This record gives sequence, structure tokens and C-alpha cells, in this order.
Amino acid sequence: MAKTSNPASDKATQHTEEKLQQVRSYIERRQQRIYIVTGLVLAVTIGIFLWQRHQQQQDGAAQSEMFQAVYYFEEGKFEQALQGDGTYAGFLDIIQDYKLTKAANLAHFYAGVCYMQQQGYEEAIKHLKQFKANDFLLQARAWALIGDALTEQQQYAQATTYYLKAADYKPNEFFTPIYLVKAAQAYEAQQAYQAALRCYQRIIQEYPKAALYEEATKHASRIEALL
Repeated sequence: MAKTSNPASDKATQHTEEKLQQVRSYIERRQQRIYIVTGLVLAVTIGIFLWQRHQQQQDGAAQSEMFQAVYYFEEGKFEQALQGDGTYAGFLDIIQDYKLTKAANLAHFYAGVCYMQQQGYEEAIKHLKQFKANDFLLQARAWALIGDALTEQQQYAQATTYYLKAADYKPNEFFTPIYLVKAAQAYEAQQAYQAALRCYQRIIQEYPKAALYEEATKHASRIEALL
């Protein structure tokens, strides 16, 4: 006897197959996206690794080339330190040839100091602003040097900004009072005596063991008498 067809059952089966096909298509699309995203992440990771390796190699080469410039700097031969001597690279060469390396970053600091010694204050400021560090000393020192360059140009208001940045960077009793005194002197040059007094008072209140404590006390008394 022939088997009769059940339209309702056939329709249900077809509907189920369509649903399964939709699920399979969805999974396939998702898998493609996962493969693409995974490939992109892998490519970026490899790219970062290769870039870091390249930078390490570049930094090593730059450090090796910079030794003579540092020697000239320590000898006070600032022009040779900046420009090189025809055989060995100067700080400006390191900055140009090894961009984004730690050595180039440090070369900006050295170049800034060299220009300060040569009274090239604009160039000094340009290089010192390029320098970035997280250490205890050099970052604050760079900002204070910018303040010195601005003071030499009688731009006292801007100078105080950098002196205070230096003072507020990892405060300590050795260097912070020095920067506060510089800030106070720049304020006094503007006849902003209240602001200068606050700098001296900060030394008195926060750094009683500092070498500049007595000087700060003397100047605070002088300004209070003026006011």
C-alpha cells in the first residue's frame, strides 16, 4: 500500500531545515568575522613586536654613536657636541637620524643645555620642550632650564609657569626649594610680591631642612616688610 503524504509534517520538516540552514549561515558568517578579527589582532601584534625590536636596534646604534658628543659636552665643547666633528655624530645628528628613540629623546636634553650655554635661548626652549622623562631629576631640570631661558628673555610670567612645574614634579627637599626660589625671583621681577612670598613660605613650611631654608626666611621677611 502506498504511503500517503502528510502536508503538515512536510511543511514542518521544511521549516526546520530552513531554520537549520539559517543557523549554519549565521555561524559561518560569525566564523568569517572571527577569522578576520583574529588575523587583524595577530597582524597588529606582530607589527608592534617588529617595531619595538627595530626601535631597540636603532636605540642601541644611536647610543653607540652619541658617546663622542657626550664627551664633547662634558669637556664644555658645546658646538662640537651639537654639530659633531665630521667623524662622529653630534646631538643634532642623533635627533635627526634616530627619531623616536630613547637616545634621540636624551639628545634633546643635551642639545637644550648646549644652546643655553651658547645663549641660543629659543633653540634651547625648542629642544627642552621635546624632552620627556619619568625620572627623579631630568624632567624637572628640563622645565627649570626652560624657565631660565625665558627669564633671560625677560619673559617672567612664562618662566614662573615652568619653575612651578619643576617644583611640583616629584617634590623633594633637595631640588624643589631651588625651583621655588627661581619662581619667587621671577615673580619679584614682575613686582608680584605676594606670589613671591608664597614661594618662600612654601620652602619655610614644607622644607625646613633644605639648604635654602635660611635664604627663604630672609627673603620672606624682606618681602613682608615691603608689603
